[in-house]
Amino acid sequence: MKLSDAQKKQLAEEVRAFYLDVRGENIGIIEEQQIIDLFCEHMAPIVYNKALDDSQRWLKAQMENLEADYYLLYKSVR
Repeated sequence: MKLSDAQKKQLAEEVRAFYLDVRGENIGIIEEQQIIDLFCEHMAPIVYNKALDDSQRWLKAQMENLEADYYLLYKSVR
């Protein structure tokens, strides 16, 4: 997973703040990057697959709505 420089900077700040707020520890740049790399390597595929599953469910619901709307176009025959 590739992150922009701005995204990396934002994540590094969030990791640093988490460690300081929750654990009361100051961590260095290397530790920040190691944590970000770890999450990108292990969490990115999980999040990506979840997003695919969510989008597939959404698309199926939209297709069901489209099909129902399609049949509403039929005129009743007397």
